[in-house]
Formats: sequence, C-alpha cells, structure tokens
Amino acid sequence: MSAQPARGHLGISEVLAQLRGEFPDISVSKIRFLETEGLIAPARSPSGYRRFGVADVDRLRYILSAQRDQYLPLRVIKERLARPEEPAGAGPGGSARPAGVDGAPPGGEAIAAAAHGGGLLSRSELVAAAGLTEALLTELETFGLVRRIGRQYGPDALQVARAAAALTAYGVETRNLRAVRAAAERETAMIESLVAPILRQRSRGARDLAARTAAELADEVLRLHAALMDGALAEAGLADSAAADPPAPGAGAAPSPPAAASQSAAGASA
Repeated sequence: MSAQPARGHLGISEVLAQLRGEFPDISVSKIRFLETEGLIAPARSPSGYRRFGVADVDRLRYILSAQRDQYLPLRVIKERLARPEEPAGAGPGGSARPAGVDGAPPGGEAIAAAAHGGGLLSRSELVAAAGLTEALLTELETFGLVRRIGRQYGPDALQVARAAAALTAYGVETRNLRAVRAAAERETAMIESLVAPILRQRSRGARDLAARTAAELADEVLRLHAALMDGALAEAGLADSAAADPPAPGAGAAPSPPAAASQSAAGASA
C-alpha cells in the first residue's frame, strides 16, 4: 500500500511548530506582521486562512535568521528578497542564510556581528548596525535608553537601539519608552537584592553562582511579563484568533471568518 503524498501546504500553527525549535520567539503576531510588511505572502484558503508552502517556510526561516544572526533591519531584508540574483535560499546544511559574498555579512550587519561577539561600536557604527538615524540615537541617549561606555557602545546598546527603532516605526514616541526602562530598572533591582546573599558568601564560585542565578531570575521575570501581556491583550480583545487551523470538515463548528488582524499586526515584534 503506497504512502499518501505529503500535503502541499501548512497552516500557521504547523509553521509555528516547525520553526519554534530554531526560533523560540516566533509567534502568530510576528508572522502576521511580516505579511503586513510585505516580506511574506502566503496563499489563502477559501475560508481565508493562511496556507504556507515549502517556499514560504524557507522564506520565513531566511528572514528570521537574518534578523537574529545578522541584525538586519526588515527594510534591508526586504530589499534582498526583492533581488532575483539573491534569492532567499538555504545555506549549507539546509539552514537559511542572508545572501552575500561567500555568506559573509556586509556593511552594517558585519558591524553588528562584531558587537554581538562582545566588541564595542562607535557612534556611526551603531547607527549603521541598528538602522536608525543620528537624531533618534540622540533621543534615546537623552531619555537614558542607550548608554555609552566612554565614547563607544556595547552590545546591549545595539539591542536597545534596534528595538527602539522598530517601535518608533509604529509611531511610538521615544519619551514613552522611559516607562519600559523604569520597569527594567525596578526588575533589575529586585534581582540584585535576591542574589545579594550569594555575593556575600566567601566561596570561590559565589560570583559565578550569583550570575547564573540572576540570569535564571531574569528569564522567569521575562516569562511572567510575557504572560501578563498576553492576558492583558486577551482582556482587551486583541488576542491572536487565528493561531489554530479551521476545524476539519464535519467536525462540528464552522470556521469563523478571518479576523482583520493583518491591519493590527503591528503589535508584534520583528
């Protein structure tokens, strides 16, 4: 008895399951946002649900890899995807990689890769790597969101600058990000107080233990923050409604019409 041919498409929940091991931060909202920005264009079923082919999943993997590994802004990724001579193909071993000379990240992304390895950036390098303007960087410094080490910037400054640039693209004013900074400072103070007894120990490994414990606490705080945010969005009626595929024919309830979430997808992180 011959095996059934593989399905030619995947639902959005199946795409999430396939990519989440490699990209833990992937979400329905992020996929919707990438679609809204014109980076992906999955097909639609007659009832309006997204249907992803192999090429769509490869394209998503390319985009997510370029963001995570090369620190590329979406604008740059979109430009690369539009070049027929630089397709979003898979690199060695089947993993997607941004196109370039021998796979080497050019320009600002090479700078970002160096910073990711612990190097320091000049002001012009930070502007290029984060994809922001001098004016926006000045605002971020004014409100205490980006801090210098002498006259240079560390990897944390790059991460903050990239996230802030993405948020301001949605219309978030830089001054409103002070609340995020204040919350992070309060949470850091709480973690410092919790690991203080470990630091007071005289054992040789006390500092390393304190650092590991602080990292674990930070992970749990971020997990709690995400859960609270999800709950608040659900109460506001903004929870993702298309995470699951429509029920199979004859399963009972008819699929609800697709939500107009492509217009509100800007609530996700890129």
